[in-house]
Amino acid sequence: MKRTAKIAQFLLAAAFLLLSCQISGTATPAGSTQPASGPTAVPPNTYINTDNGISVAYPPGWKTQNPEADSSALTMFVSPDSSVRAMLYVFSASDTDSTQSTAEQIADEAMTGLEDTQTVSSEAFAFTDNTLGWRVIATGVNTQGAELKVSIVVGIYGSRVYLMIAFGATAAYDYYSDDIDSLSAAMRFESPVVNGVSRATALFLSGGESTNPRTYDPATTHGSGDKMAYSGLVSFDPNLNLVPEIAESWTVSADGMVYTFHLRANAKFHDGRAVTAQDFIYSWERAADPATESDTVLTYLGDIVGVKEMHSGEADHISGLAAVDNRTLQVTIDAPKPYFLLKLTYPTAFVLDRANVESGAEWYRQPNGTGPYKLTEWVSFDHVTYQANPDFYLGEPSIKTIVVKIYSGVGIRLYESGEIDITSVSSYNVPRVLDPAEPLNADVHSAVNLCTSYVAFDSSQPPFDDPKVRQAFTMAFDRQKYIDVVYNGVGIPAKGLYPPALPGYSLNAEGLPYDPARARQLLAESKYGGPAGLPPIVFTDAGIGNDASESVAAMAQMWEQNLDVTITIENLDPNNYSDLLYAGKHGQMFDYGWCADYPDPENFADVLFHTGSEQNLGNYSNPALDAILEQARTEQDVAKRIALYQQAEQMLIQDAAALFTRHSISYVLVKPYVIGYVLTPIDIPLERYLSIRR
Repeated sequence: MKRTAKIAQFLLAAAFLLLSCQISGTATPAGSTQPASGPTAVPPNTYINTDNGISVAYPPGWKTQNPEADSSALTMFVSPDSSVRAMLYVFSASDTDSTQSTAEQIADEAMTGLEDTQTVSSEAFAFTDNTLGWRVIATGVNTQGAELKVSIVVGIYGSRVYLMIAFGATAAYDYYSDDIDSLSAAMRFESPVVNGVSRATALFLSGGESTNPRTYDPATTHGSGDKMAYSGLVSFDPNLNLVPEIAESWTVSADGMVYTFHLRANAKFHDGRAVTAQDFIYSWERAADPATESDTVLTYLGDIVGVKEMHSGEADHISGLAAVDNRTLQVTIDAPKPYFLLKLTYPTAFVLDRANVESGAEWYRQPNGTGPYKLTEWVSFDHVTYQANPDFYLGEPSIKTIVVKIYSGVGIRLYESGEIDITSVSSYNVPRVLDPAEPLNADVHSAVNLCTSYVAFDSSQPPFDDPKVRQAFTMAFDRQKYIDVVYNGVGIPAKGLYPPALPGYSLNAEGLPYDPARARQLLAESKYGGPAGLPPIVFTDAGIGNDASESVAAMAQMWEQNLDVTITIENLDPNNYSDLLYAGKHGQMFDYGWCADYPDPENFADVLFHTGSEQNLGNYSNPALDAILEQARTEQDVAKRIALYQQAEQMLIQDAAALFTRHSISYVLVKPYVIGYVLTPIDIPLERYLSIRR
């Protein structure tokens, strides 16, 4: 079981209560036995906590009491004469927790400080609803010389561990033993209710939360953005077809450089105001404004004439944008580029309401977007609620409410308990869900992602300014072993940059092979003359504290063994990892990856490795590669264009511009009553296509 601060807190509190336990005392009368989150009538002698999915029917004469000595407990049950108490706790379970291991570990730690401790029993325990848990009963002597008896009962339901610790002087415990048995067995578990939202009509998901505001601003996000609340001119449908969004149609000039978009008459912001062409100009100019500090605007809007000039501070407006009228937007790009429309699916191109943006520093917490859902409630580190937008220009979505539970536990446990309806599957659990005998197997969806994980070498810093050092590190890395050990065998070894299913992917790409002997030879041939001549090497990763992730630790160990080098691992705050990398605050190598924003090889080779690209975080520069990429940008013949990108990929491989490690495979569990789900290789706004049919 993974120890957490909360577990440690209640263990200390429980130990304190045991050590100071008196044979008698007076209980403080309890208040309501139900939290304030709901008005449901409470049956007599019943504690109900809908927020945590637990109810307990307690014996006549017993009371509930606010556990003042331990704020981490949900409540405390007190016997009629106050000689016996029972504390109730809940905490998140890990993938590897079991009721037995949890109960026995807590018993060991909770009894710390008592003398002459003995385990009376440790055995399976049945709750009244026939679910199984585990109970440990133990005895010990406290500092006052009194013999105590303790019962520790653990049940696991979904992503939660429920714990009841009952204790008292041995004589008192034995007197109330039937009541204690009844109380412990009466724990009933169910899916928590979030603000009374009905599970019959709502979609429940799980997610995280960032403390970095840039994550939520479409102009600065490095992720897929909030595609439920916001939208743009175009998007992808579940089949990855480019489809109209706010733009109901568009035309392209004969020279391929002028796009004229016609906006829908019924496109509105969530407050009811009609979307205009000027709103798009404001949004894109805000992204290009140097004050916004967007490091994505050049990648996704940089083809538009005037974006580079505004971003550099040379212009106050984007010259390539014009509002012909309220519903007509004209966009001029710098050359005919077949992928330009695809870039407009990225959040940087979403439309924003100026009044909303200027309403305050945390405007993004109440977005006045144009998407299919309105964000109606955001309780930090608890949940976010979305309601269907009845005025959505493509029609109101079928699912009326979506609740995203924030940091609420392990996804697969939440899914099994019915607390969420869709969850990704970690590599640890993939073998389990792929087993035909596993009940979850029927709910599995899988797809190869358009993603490539890689180690970025900073080619501007020693020692990776020498291609032979980059090649040595690449050839000293065993991709298949890495995937087997770190990812439980889930994933595809990456010979090159392009993932399978991306146009331009080739089975014939020739990757640098795993060859430690040749790697050591290359290192010796480099200008550094071998391991002894290398400068200290820092490998940067996202993490908390000094503990290295399993992934990065495995990489470092492989290089240390095969090349006799020393690697120092540096962790950066995960909330600001991308921003810090873009600011150049990283070591000579760092853990990175890229998932396609649109299915085109330009989104990989050009975006990540062209000299000066804002996404070229490894500062790689190769004039020969640049020439090929620039030729491919405007090549209209599809076959010739793909051939150019394949040539570019082979150059990147041979020059070891980066160490391409793995292409990921996604496994997702979806409840059978969720209709219309399609697991796509890139992230698209899927929720509006779904319905619930129970």
